[in-house]
Amino acid sequence: MKKTLLVTLALISSVSFAQKNESLAKTPPMGWNSWNTFQTNISEELVRGVVDAFVKDGLKDAGYNYIVLDDGWMAMERDAKGDLVPDPKKFPNGLKSLSDYIHSKGLKFGIYNCAGDKTCGGYPGSRGHEYQDALMYASWGVDYLKYDWCNTDNINAEVAYTTMSKAITATSRPMVFSLCEWGGTSPWTWAEKIGHLWRTTGDIYPCFDCEVSHGTWSSWGVMRIVNMREGIRKYAGPGHWNDPDMMEVGNGMSFAEDRAHFALWCMMAAPLIMGNDVRKVSKITLSILTNKDVVAIDQDSMGVQGFRVSRKDSMEVWAKPLANKEWALCFLNTSKKVQNLNFNWLANPIVDSLFDYSLNMTGTIYSVKDLYQNVYLTTTKKPLQAVIGAHDVLMVRLRKSKD
Repeated sequence: MKKTLLVTLALISSVSFAQKNESLAKTPPMGWNSWNTFQTNISEELVRGVVDAFVKDGLKDAGYNYIVLDDGWMAMERDAKGDLVPDPKKFPNGLKSLSDYIHSKGLKFGIYNCAGDKTCGGYPGSRGHEYQDALMYASWGVDYLKYDWCNTDNINAEVAYTTMSKAITATSRPMVFSLCEWGGTSPWTWAEKIGHLWRTTGDIYPCFDCEVSHGTWSSWGVMRIVNMREGIRKYAGPGHWNDPDMMEVGNGMSFAEDRAHFALWCMMAAPLIMGNDVRKVSKITLSILTNKDVVAIDQDSMGVQGFRVSRKDSMEVWAKPLANKEWALCFLNTSKKVQNLNFNWLANPIVDSLFDYSLNMTGTIYSVKDLYQNVYLTTTKKPLQAVIGAHDVLMVRLRKSKD
């Protein structure tokens, strides 16, 4: 224990001004997290099955690469040295073995802990053990840390997350640092130098537009989360992302709602962290999650978070500037009825005043590609006409036309 303490103190001294690894998360991270479907009921067998599904079903090829264990992976007590111990029943071969298996498939390993003395599930948190825990994670080959905010009474969020950020940096192991503070202290205003992504709201729930009360806190449907933090897109960009929580695609909403959910996350340049059981994913869910044209909007190299252009009669228009002077647009029907779209390009110039981009059709003609159907619809010389189902979207990409 004395040796560990001396090493820890030396690390603290050497990284007093250290910052996060700036080479990571240049586009929003993509992967899977165990919480939405399994909560603390996780195991080595489950995770190996998820890894195998990533490879077999094309999720890896689509860009998903982080396998993240959420709460419940550890034993209820630290060992005599104060180290975290993987639950021996859930993970009989330990986490280094599991990490090696994940890496052998060309994927990356993520893990969870909490800034309080206990996690949300009552397991050992990292408060007072930040450097010790970071060293342990590095020895296991961890590539991603999700850091939660339960049991943190009287703790300053910025200070707590800075401490863990420095602890990660001290290990010299590149780790994406995901702040899960729920948006209570506006982390988007202070976390860019500390972490790579930060939660903007409380937990998501698999419904299109609802609030589910848990007494002292609530879970939120897709549209509730989308509407909760308007005005923070200026804080997002390569290496630092607004995180509206893990996705609920494949967890009980309709196909249309799943498609709209995925489209909005991509338009908002959100991290694409799946929360479903990918071992049992349906072909129709897989078709949404692995749509490379839609994923490419999220992963665009400019890293500009999209924005809502207009909202009228339950029809919303979203826009996202892309590299090479291209654009993505998403037409969202938030109503429970089918709606007809008739969008006149010349009458609806789109301006992103925050980042100084504009889409003006006066002198330029664009081709219009339906990204979910993988077909070119028309050009911007003609109005865009479509029928959009309830809680569904039409998502298109605009490229300068050769005509």
